[in-house]
Amino acid sequence: MLLDSLKRLEATVEAETEALAANAPLDLDAVNRAKSRSLLELTRLARGIDAAAIDAETGIVLARLRDKLIRNQGAVALHLRAVEEVGETLQASLQAAESDGTYSARPPAQSGRA
Repeated sequence: MLLDSLKRLEATVEAETEALAANAPLDLDAVNRAKSRSLLELTRLARGIDAAAIDAETGIVLARLRDKLIRNQGAVALHLRAVEEVGETLQASLQAAESDGTYSARPPAQSGRA
């Protein structure tokens, strides 16, 4: 049961990481639901497990999962930084558009022409 749960989480994390790395479409809601379900399931399963009794296969899957989670963390952080940069660029563009007088309460000064 624990092994199956770990493998499901591993598959979810790996799919998310690959999609992020490839800039492929990704249903973040579905991924987050799957990860939340896995976390809940693992939390429940872990209550009754003696860490010393974990077999070799489960240990291998845990180590592999840890590595995939580290890789996933990097991919998610990269994408979050990209979103922040896009937001900062949009904010700067909006501020520049607002400061050119277009939205000013006073009309721009006319040149000396009649």
